[in-house]
Amino acid sequence: MSAESERTTETIPEWKKEEVAELTEFLRSYDSVGVVNVAGIPSRQLQDMRRDLHGSAELRMSRNTLLSRALDEVDDGLEQLTEFLSGQVGLVGTNDNPFGLYKELEASKTPAPINAGEVAPNDIVVPEGDTGIDPGPFVGELQQIGADARIQEGSIQVLSDSVVTDERDVVSDDVANVLGELGIEPKEVGLDLRSVYSEGVLFDPEDLAIDVDEYRADIQSAAASARNLSINADYPTAATVPDMLRKASGEAKSVGLEAAIESPDLMDDLVSTADAQVRALAANIDDEDALPEELRGVEAPAESAESAEETEEEPEADETEDEAESEEPEDEGDEDGGAEGLGNMFGD
Repeated sequence: MSAESERTTETIPEWKKEEVAELTEFLRSYDSVGVVNVAGIPSRQLQDMRRDLHGSAELRMSRNTLLSRALDEVDDGLEQLTEFLSGQVGLVGTNDNPFGLYKELEASKTPAPINAGEVAPNDIVVPEGDTGIDPGPFVGELQQIGADARIQEGSIQVLSDSVVTDERDVVSDDVANVLGELGIEPKEVGLDLRSVYSEGVLFDPEDLAIDVDEYRADIQSAAASARNLSINADYPTAATVPDMLRKASGEAKSVGLEAAIESPDLMDDLVSTADAQVRALAANIDDEDALPEELRGVEAPAESAESAEETEEEPEADETEDEAESEEPEDEGDEDGGAEGLGNMFGD
């Protein structure tokens, strides 16, 4: 160590050493550490913000040189935050993830009046409506800064939304006075996050400003699509096997009903189908004397969409069969073959 560095070390006040020691302890006690801008925040509001963060995050302020020394001393990647130590800043530590920290800091911001000489953070608008101020010189002050103001119905009213200062323009004394009179607070004050270091990654505010609801909806949509793909591709997973079994069970049941398989699991549905078919047939017979007493006066059951489609297709099938029968040659060999085929079908 050189003599110059020894003299520098010896001249460091004890309170600075203690301050750096406390800052390094602060940095090591949190999973995520960020740099926040505190410029322009009134003391009272800053204390309120500290109080609101209690329990989820901690704000620590000190001289930038001491903050830088503490970041360098801890190292472990936190030294990357030193480039953001300019102006009036502080350190914020939390065990929450950086996205939660950013959301909390944004939610803690509050409206505040703007002073003459400050740069407008956005277009400053005097809104349409009744100002509640009695007629007097104030209407001229409004008109002078560009507001569409008139005296109507015994008070000063603004007839339309009026932009009195454009974004990034300097606020004049006249505009600041009028805004103060109207109680308009056109800017937000709060802890502006400059950067956060967490788990080896340095996050910019732009990386953290996400719409949580939209992000959640995208993930839910992707999960649903993946689930459907897995089921339709017959790819079993722990999440899709129950649905695949239900699907297979439904398909097996449909096949069983279509083939009229006499299974205990299908008997109720088969009986219901047969009952509906008998009722439909009975409803189409005009001679009630030809029907058993229990079927007289029954109404045809309502047709399902599937039944209606099958009914519409039947005439075409009948026509095809008639055409096929008319085209078949009438010879005994064919008849024998047909009988033999029926015998094979029924086991004769």
